[in-house]
Amino acid sequence: MATSRLSKGFARALHLTPSSWAPETVNREMKHFRSAITPAAQKMPGRYGGRHTVTALAGDGIGPEMMEHVKGIFALAHVPVDFEELNLNSSNIKQGENDLQEAITSIQRNGVALKGNVETKFDDPAFKSRNMELRKQLDLRANVLHCSTVPTVPSRHTGINIIMIRENTEGEYSGQEHTCVPGVVESLKIVTRERIEWISHFAFDYALRHGRKKITAVHKANIQKLGDGLFLKVVNDVSKLYPQIKCDSMIVDNASMQLVAKPQQFDIMLMPNLYGNIISNIACGLVGGPGLVSGVNIGNDYAVFETGTRNTGSSLIGKDIANPTSFLRASVDMLKYLGLSEHADMISDAIFRTLTERMVHTPDIGGKHKTSDMIRSVRDYLQEEMDLRK
Repeated sequence: MATSRLSKGFARALHLTPSSWAPETVNREMKHFRSAITPAAQKMPGRYGGRHTVTALAGDGIGPEMMEHVKGIFALAHVPVDFEELNLNSSNIKQGENDLQEAITSIQRNGVALKGNVETKFDDPAFKSRNMELRKQLDLRANVLHCSTVPTVPSRHTGINIIMIRENTEGEYSGQEHTCVPGVVESLKIVTRERIEWISHFAFDYALRHGRKKITAVHKANIQKLGDGLFLKVVNDVSKLYPQIKCDSMIVDNASMQLVAKPQQFDIMLMPNLYGNIISNIACGLVGGPGLVSGVNIGNDYAVFETGTRNTGSSLIGKDIANPTSFLRASVDMLKYLGLSEHADMISDAIFRTLTERMVHTPDIGGKHKTSDMIRSVRDYLQEEMDLRK
């Protein structure tokens, strides 16, 4: 194992033991851990002279700390990416919408963004979610998460390797609510055939490109016969155009139970907006929690990369205990999308080896290490790999 080549002093400082995983197991799991994002079909507008300019939105909570870690790792790995940094968070919303519009303009100019979560104030009805506004105004129609188990991270299950694809702009997130009379609120769930067809084709095309065999459509058509009935019908119609991909369906409450009981049965889960939010969070919990999984919001023209569960981690600010894995993996996904696969895989493998060979685990996944311990280990593996390539 590569552990023998690592700094013994650093290993002792982290109380490390040699990995017990066989090389072939680590290699297989390492490949599962790598980014499942497809490189963009179009040329990125922010690419000049072999370098990419991307929008950086650190957001609230631990986002600014995580963004600094990403920048440091990119610099070490000589990643040809420059960040256009903008301040978009929940604290400056009282100053108007200028910062939001600046962020949207920057993403339109660059085509890509790396984003920390912006807190949504649920106790203020007048507060518009800036996360939702970005998705709507940039027409980011799909949210994609890759949930896979990591061998050394405690979990009730092994062998999980699920792609979550969620419609990202419609349904209960349409934002159409009003008070009819005092004490009576009407919330509208708006879905359209056009958007359902788009997300269905996106899911089946994704399955073909990535060698996935089955798509499970999650719905509640037994109760919401028109809205979810349309979703189910359109998915079934689109599936006939992809006979090589198996397609089945499952009611959302049963899907929740099946996901907890036997998650290995799922390959790709295709879901409307609200169900996708809930089911994706369950899946993240199954593989170790919010600190491990990244996500992407993607449309025809733009992509915004972020953590999978959209948690700000405000209680962890400045404590050096936040798990940086999900944010680092979001940056890896971004590199894969930009066509920088070699850099993406090199950073991803360094993260994986840190978790599995060195067993550097932050408190959220049962360890005692600090954020800085994990970042130091990732950098150490990267330097080792770069030295070997010289």
